[in-house]
Amino acid sequence: MRGSLPIFRVAGIQVYLHFTWFFVAWYAISSSKARYESPTWAAVEYIGLFAIVLLHEFGHAFACRSTGGRADHIVLWPLGGLAFVDPPPRPGAVLWSIAAGPLVNVVLFPVFSLMAFASGSQGFIETTPDVHQVLRNLWFINCGILVFNLLPFYPLDGGQIARALLWFKLGPIRSLQVAGMLGVAGAILVGCLAFLLGSLWTGVIAFFLFSQAATAMQRAKAMALQADVASRMPPPVPGQQP
Repeated sequence: MRGSLPIFRVAGIQVYLHFTWFFVAWYAISSSKARYESPTWAAVEYIGLFAIVLLHEFGHAFACRSTGGRADHIVLWPLGGLAFVDPPPRPGAVLWSIAAGPLVNVVLFPVFSLMAFASGSQGFIETTPDVHQVLRNLWFINCGILVFNLLPFYPLDGGQIARALLWFKLGPIRSLQVAGMLGVAGAILVGCLAFLLGSLWTGVIAFFLFSQAATAMQRAKAMALQADVASRMPPPVPGQQP
């Protein structure tokens, strides 16, 4: 939440925009000369990315609320969006709260596919190539968000979905430990990819994955210690004040 600016509220959910988003937007728009004849369409593309990510995060928030959980804040930042969801501590509630985000992108897939196809079939490629290009790019962006988020690396949606599924069999603590280990492994793979590509941005993503996965493993360890302490406590004596 540090450095985030409140921009609007929908259904009691406050949406924030991190200040670094403006720098990335400026860079993305200013480096769009190879894609568009007019930088205006680069701005349209970036606003479209903003809208896709926001709808994805609202999917998480509304699904969490439908389970009886709490979801009051969404933060948009250069790495995407963060919906602060707190579903009831049940695997089914967690699974639905997380899976609803990628499902939004699944719903958007035929919408962008139809628009991109229609712009091509109507001759927009020759008459207004920027319009066709922005629709085509938004199709790729939506697909990219969907595929990337479904990677089974905690804390991505795919990793959290895997954790929720494991929760049914392994319980909340062990499932979080396994998800954290998968996240660390995924971060190492992404880090290797960043090194091979020489991509600083991919390296930032790898660092984010590693830090969040390591935090999950520490949280699982604390939960296990708390459960062990609770199991060693003597049962309360009837009539005795706690």
